[in-house]
Amino acid sequence: MLYGIAAATTALLLTAVLAALLRVPALRVGLVDRRQRQRRVALSGGVAVVAVTCLVASAGDWTGLAPLGAGMGVLLATAGAVAGLGLVADLWRLKARFLVVGTAIAAAFVVPYGDTGVVAGVAAVGWVTCVALAFRALDHADGVAGTVGVVTSFGVGACAAAEVMDGLTVLLSVLAAALTGFLMHNWPPARVALGGCGALFAGFLLAAAAVTTRAGQDAVAGAGVLFALTAAAAADAVLVLLARRTAGRPLLRRAPDHLAHRLRRLGLTPQGAAIVIGVAAFAGVLVAVLVHSGLLDRQAVLWVAGGALVVVLGLWRVPVYARQGEGAGRRAAESAARRAGGGGARRPVESAARRPGDGGSQRQADGASRARGRARRQAVSSVQPPRRSVESPVRAPRRMASSQVSGSLRVRNG
Repeated sequence: MLYGIAAATTALLLTAVLAALLRVPALRVGLVDRRQRQRRVALSGGVAVVAVTCLVASAGDWTGLAPLGAGMGVLLATAGAVAGLGLVADLWRLKARFLVVGTAIAAAFVVPYGDTGVVAGVAAVGWVTCVALAFRALDHADGVAGTVGVVTSFGVGACAAAEVMDGLTVLLSVLAAALTGFLMHNWPPARVALGGCGALFAGFLLAAAAVTTRAGQDAVAGAGVLFALTAAAAADAVLVLLARRTAGRPLLRRAPDHLAHRLRRLGLTPQGAAIVIGVAAFAGVLVAVLVHSGLLDRQAVLWVAGGALVVVLGLWRVPVYARQGEGAGRRAAESAARRAGGGGARRPVESAARRPGDGGSQRQADGASRARGRARRQAVSSVQPPRRSVESPVRAPRRMASSQVSGSLRVRNG
């Protein structure tokens, strides 16, 4: 117990310090993400979370103060490999299919097939992969991925504690503390972000830990608990896929159509959007923990699914693509109007004047030419030449103050 508290405190402080120290090097090497098209956010938070979580958990297992137990070393190693894959994607913009394949291969090494069975094990591999990628998508706005990660870590840790998995409980508490230290720099307006490195690591570790906790129990109730633990990330992923599919947009191209973006369209501040998503994640996690502990019937998960469906369908109606199209159309119309007003009015008159055999057009052209000549003469005559007696504004005060200037000159100069 005491080691768990000390490990969590150490992880929190180390992550906060390391994320701040790595910010400048990340900006220099180009490990950045752009928020709101102008603000550059360093992706050093993910590296700090991964390094501190692996270091503190490995130190507890190596010293024997908090042994991770059988299979936890493999889980931590595969999560670190997924984090390395995410770091490569952050640096060189790796294609999404490589992330999917790499994460699925890593998940295949940590699913306990002996407890789940082959069919359920394959489904668990797909679920772990989807959750890891969903957490990566959550890192689109300030404070969202960190808040959901902390809440989910406590939920999965509570389920592991109910199953007396002490090593897994300590590992998840260290992850929660590291994400909390990261949130010190990621809360809006964020200075650092998780990036693919930290988001894939957190999502993969949480999903694999949840599968390990529920292995060997009722499959239907287990599926409901797993969904409730990650309901916020699942709702965001379903909303994005639904909106892009119906709008005919590429599924993998970034766009401001996530949960936080739509909540901002409704008038919430960045802090408010992160808090609302965090509260929704906490509600799902609370139901999952109570169902896992037997304090609630498994049908309570249906309330979480129904709430997620209502949120998805409600926010799906928020226009995010239409406004961008209207803005582009308005800018195109303004530029076309500027081009049309730059001299296009003279061309029909000049072309009409050149056409032979058209007396009416010729008279119109001559009338327009005379009208322009009169307008030019009136404009020239209306401009008065400057007075020769007006002094320079720089020298005027000096001459007015001079005692040699006569009174008549002062009156004439005003």
